[in-house]
Amino acid sequence: MSAFNLADIMPAVSYKFGAFVFRQAVHVAPLFGEPTMISDRFVFRSHGSQIAGVLHRPVGTAQAAVVLIGPVTSVKEQASGAYARALAERGFASLAFDPRTFGESEGEPRQFENPLAKVEDIRAAVGAFGEDSRTRGLPVMAVGVCAGGGYMAAAVAEEDRIAAFAAVAGYYSEATPESMAVQRPAIERARAAERKWRETGAAEMIPAVGPDGGDVGMPLREAYEFYGTPRGAVPNYVNAYAVQSRAYTIPFDAISAASRIRVPTLVIHSENALSPSLARRFIAGLSLPHEESWVRSVGQIDFYDDPPLIGIAADTIARFFSRHRAL
Repeated sequence: MSAFNLADIMPAVSYKFGAFVFRQAVHVAPLFGEPTMISDRFVFRSHGSQIAGVLHRPVGTAQAAVVLIGPVTSVKEQASGAYARALAERGFASLAFDPRTFGESEGEPRQFENPLAKVEDIRAAVGAFGEDSRTRGLPVMAVGVCAGGGYMAAAVAEEDRIAAFAAVAGYYSEATPESMAVQRPAIERARAAERKWRETGAAEMIPAVGPDGGDVGMPLREAYEFYGTPRGAVPNYVNAYAVQSRAYTIPFDAISAASRIRVPTLVIHSENALSPSLARRFIAGLSLPHEESWVRSVGQIDFYDDPPLIGIAADTIARFFSRHRAL
């Protein structure tokens, strides 16, 4: 595992001056303004691996602790971190972390996208909240972005310590006999790749994104425009995807988690985001009180980094969580 950057290890504070927000490490004397947010290292363990996270929290008392998970192959400096910072500015202690095998977290093979492992990491993070003085005793909320919406739905369905759940531009995958049959060659290739990794320790890798699609983990041009360019390719991100991942992602069914969720749920989506029809089916499957918010977006990826859109979503989430944190 690579070492933390200084900005991850040392706490950092945001200072607001007019319309601008400045961030600096707390070991540097503040120059002006009032602190609005503290960001510092949050490390925990999941199934034997050390997980690297950053806890973004308000300077005052937090309303709740929020665990976040982002899209496929993403790291804490991307979408999950953007929403964690936005929620911290709105009064919530919010954790963005690198799931196992990604970024600064441990785990092998690298770049292994395993929905069930991510569910385990989420549940480990919830447990860590109860052991850390910064979050101990706070109600726990959950946010998932894109594929993370489906992953978080599965975690919430299993985890009774989470009080409320919000999904942003969620991708709610569905595994049917027909879809599994269509994807059979990809599954067989993935299983062969996993056998080879178990026998030799060498994982077959393909790019996560590419300018022309092709043999990549995410063949959407929109995904390349984020992960494959300076727009989203942060230093902690690796443009790679373990082929064996597909033996786990293709059979993963997020739609079925809806009926098992037993906490208030908020779904934020757009007609221009990924699969609005699946989002509606997920909403229809929710049996407990829930809310939906349909907003305007250019596509899917602007939910990851567009400040006004993130602000709209974060405001909606903050209001929803504030109403449900005492339930």
